[in-house]
Amino acid sequence: MTPEQNAKHIPDTGISGLYEVILATDDLDYATRYFQEFGFSQIAASSLTAEEAASVYGYASAMESIRMQNGEIDSHGLLRLIKWETPLNHGLEYAAPRTIGQRISVMMTQDIHRLHDIYTHAKSKHTWKSTVPVSDDLFGINDGDNDFFKRPIIVRENAVYSSFFNHIFFQRYGYAIDGYGTINQDANLKTSEFTHHDFFVKGTSLEQMSYLTEALGLIPEDDPIIDDHTKKGPREVFLLQEGEGHWYQGFISPNNICGKLKFFIPTQATEDKSHLQQIGSLGVTLHSFYTDKIQYVHELVRGQGIKTERVLKNEFGEQSFIFAGPGGCHWQIIKKQTVRHQPKTTFKISYTKD
Repeated sequence: MTPEQNAKHIPDTGISGLYEVILATDDLDYATRYFQEFGFSQIAASSLTAEEAASVYGYASAMESIRMQNGEIDSHGLLRLIKWETPLNHGLEYAAPRTIGQRISVMMTQDIHRLHDIYTHAKSKHTWKSTVPVSDDLFGINDGDNDFFKRPIIVRENAVYSSFFNHIFFQRYGYAIDGYGTINQDANLKTSEFTHHDFFVKGTSLEQMSYLTEALGLIPEDDPIIDDHTKKGPREVFLLQEGEGHWYQGFISPNNICGKLKFFIPTQATEDKSHLQQIGSLGVTLHSFYTDKIQYVHELVRGQGIKTERVLKNEFGEQSFIFAGPGGCHWQIIKKQTVRHQPKTTFKISYTKD
């Protein structure tokens, strides 16, 4: 079933592409400085008392919060940094890519090899594991008859894993997609907003993620497929060994081609650290969407038999609610009427001469 066909069978929730990655850190100064290198800048800051945080987030600790945006892109791909006064635990820290509970955020770059070199040589209190950039024909465009004049149309990508934050970077060659990744030319590292997000979840079937369609109005890109070590891109990015693989399925918003979500269930037994990925833990523990139909979405989520918190104002004064979906993902739905940057809703590949 195509995304267009799927769109006829889902509720019109007004849900955006994924709005924010929410990272809990014990060092706001370092985290702010780190993401500034990628072009993120602070656009809001606030705090909650322990009592207020208990009401909004279900975790009783005072907190500070900073919202950051990359360039002018305010419709998706933002970052929120949280510092809990008393964190629940240390989080996943450094974990193998296929660990249950693992979260990875993706952004486009202008120079993937430069990033690989930086992480390979960087000295830090964090251990960085940077995979070697690998090229792939992501859309099956090439016919194998490439030469110097008929250059390959490919994407090159790599991952960086650490105890602080997990990245996937990608660089395009020979094509562009308007609205899916906007390089911030003022950023020191020439990178974009977060374009999509990877979630390693627990379960036996990706059917458990159906609430994303039935309650949030997201469109499954296609039926679930298996990626394994025989496929070059997944093998290198997720460090797959022989015999290893995972079920994969992507979901997109009909209101934004960017801010896509990708879910993975390993096909072999793997370590489960999802108990260290709760709200209050350090690390990426929460993601947000926005909609102008928050009460409708709240009703849809409850209609799925999913426990939800009440609609309350979050630390930025926005009407919002929290829930945990099957598979262990935590979400905050925010009421938001408008954005300045209008997202693209049509996915279109245009070819370039590089």
